[in-house]
Amino acid sequence: MSAPSPPYLSLPDAGRVPDIDQPDLVGTSAAFRLMRSRLEQVASTDATVLLLGETGTGKTVAASLVHTLSARRRSRFVAVDCTALPPTLIESELFGRERGAFTDAHTTQAGRFEIANGGTLFLDEVGDLPIDAQSKLLRVLQYREFERLGSPRTIHVDVRVIAATNRDLTEDVRVGRFRRDLFYRLSVFPVTVPPLRHRRGDIPALAERTLVRLSQRHRRDTPELPRELLDTLLAYDWPGNVRELENVLERALIVSGGGRLQLAAPLAEEIEEPVSRGATQNFTDIQRSHIVQVLEARRWRVEGANGAAAALGLRPSTLRSRMRKLGISREWPARTPAYT
Repeated sequence: MSAPSPPYLSLPDAGRVPDIDQPDLVGTSAAFRLMRSRLEQVASTDATVLLLGETGTGKTVAASLVHTLSARRRSRFVAVDCTALPPTLIESELFGRERGAFTDAHTTQAGRFEIANGGTLFLDEVGDLPIDAQSKLLRVLQYREFERLGSPRTIHVDVRVIAATNRDLTEDVRVGRFRRDLFYRLSVFPVTVPPLRHRRGDIPALAERTLVRLSQRHRRDTPELPRELLDTLLAYDWPGNVRELENVLERALIVSGGGRLQLAAPLAEEIEEPVSRGATQNFTDIQRSHIVQVLEARRWRVEGANGAAAALGLRPSTLRSRMRKLGISREWPARTPAYT
């Protein structure tokens, strides 16, 4: 029996149509309509799609839409977060392993390409894959074949690949962090998922749909969205995009307790990481204190719907990286900050 799938993988049952009825795909703005049109154009083909956009814009939901509109919609949609793949296990997780291929490989396990055979494989944050894994991915895209780790048998698959990144891959190619040939293989049909600040006209509909969904989740009546609060949402730049909007509305729903919606706290721009200690120490202190405050409120839980990363509108891996740079640990403030 294969080992259970790790938590960073989404493995729907065969025949399941991914749930794409999410606020991410609500909109009538020009930027949204252009993105949706391009997704619909490419969906009916088997072309590889590269989704480009900032964190939190809804690239996963866009990938689900392409799968749902394609001829592969009755097969599996397998989503892999490349930032969550341990470097030592990337090959076995993507391509599978034979029993005894390495220490602790007590069972034979199919890789994610095998699991997605006939369907769609979504590689989220593909720009974070190390060079070794990039070369193996290139071979699958070129020849639709690979070998499990520890096996000489070649496995052929029919998988449509959709990749996504928030990185500038052209710059990564220029400096040697990303293979040029893989970049060309992935970017057959690039689609940019616009940031929320470029589609402000969609915010009212997004907010309304999000409030309905969150109210159902928390078993509460949907509160009224006051005009003055909506004006505040429209004026904000949303560095965390749709994900940040959802987090802000969920916190507001919790503290409002019904009736008219009110924000849990004033909206504030995300503080950028400082480039030097001398000129920006005050900003560093503010950022460190804010993260610690949120961590303490969440009992130092980083991941999950009630974790600090969700409250901050960040990926868990991004929050952990920021914690390391700022010297934050559970022993805070006893530990000396690592930031220099």
